[in-house]
Amino acid sequence: MWYLPVEHPETIPAMAGLNGVHHHDSFPGPALAEGHGSYELAAALEPALIAACDGRLSKVEWFTSTWQSGGAATGYASIELPGLPRADVVVKLPVGYAEYKWTTTLSPPVCVPVDDGEPCGDLEHDHPPTLRVLASGIELGGYDLAWLVVERLPGHTISHDLCEQGIKELLHAAARLYQHAGSLRPVDRPPPQRDWAALLGKAREACKINHIEHAQHWNESIKHVQKCLRHLADRWSARAINTWCHGDLHPGNAMRRAVDGSGAPPCVLIDLALMHAGHWVEDAVYLERLYWGKAELLHGVKPVSYLAQLRREMGLQASDDYSTLANIRRVLMAATSPAFLHHEGHPRYLRAALGTLDRLLPQVARV
Repeated sequence: MWYLPVEHPETIPAMAGLNGVHHHDSFPGPALAEGHGSYELAAALEPALIAACDGRLSKVEWFTSTWQSGGAATGYASIELPGLPRADVVVKLPVGYAEYKWTTTLSPPVCVPVDDGEPCGDLEHDHPPTLRVLASGIELGGYDLAWLVVERLPGHTISHDLCEQGIKELLHAAARLYQHAGSLRPVDRPPPQRDWAALLGKAREACKINHIEHAQHWNESIKHVQKCLRHLADRWSARAINTWCHGDLHPGNAMRRAVDGSGAPPCVLIDLALMHAGHWVEDAVYLERLYWGKAELLHGVKPVSYLAQLRREMGLQASDDYSTLANIRRVLMAATSPAFLHHEGHPRYLRAALGTLDRLLPQVARV
């Protein structure tokens, strides 16, 4: 497959802080100006976008996607690359620094099956579980604004018909993502920091002012976490920072690519906007806690232990006390749940979170 030129973040002057701690999470541009909706911006810049693709991009059908929170406009289109039939694509603009960096960096290589239909014979092609970028850029219509044109996969996300195999495919894709991202760049940045004390305070306040089930029980349990917070936070901060974590690992962010003879496993992660340095257990617990209160939807798969097994099989580090780290993470996430009632306030979820907190806090408080 041929690609239009992809501009990598390392070549962007505005991204001079790439290897330091100071950088912009989004590209400056008109989308940040008051009064500009992402849809209106995208429609206004569509002629410039088509021109940036050398006229090979069709008219874009823009739509609002309920799963996006970053303010980007998304659209369907098609593109005709040299020597290839027209292909369906997804267009996204503007995109932030992390999403642009990782999507372009991890874009799978051009692979052509050999004549007898066997998979690609190039052993250097390890096929990361990410979308192919067909065109991209960091400037559009005179603005410093990043955009992406990526392959459009057929069908639904894995969440559409969730099963045991789908959960396992998702975790396998995550492990492959860790392996490939780590091979391209050492985990050389500090992880994002959370103010756990402030979040716990917000959670207790939410219990007081909202009519949530077992409010007094919640208040007492959070108070116990506050008493041992320094110990928990210090233990969590001392974890090995050894992984480029996905940051939003769930079945709605994964699709299957049709088997194309390239040798690539079918599961593809479709959103890299929240990738960050951290410990792999963060992704595993994130996935697990989405199903607190409805654990049956995980179909018996235990994300932490299964991902640890996959990492060992791939030769990735998984020898530290990850089970204790996972329990600490579970306690911190459970205790702060009332602080996020707007999207974590379902009674069934809160009951499960409170049960997790009461069950695990006595264990981690004395570790």
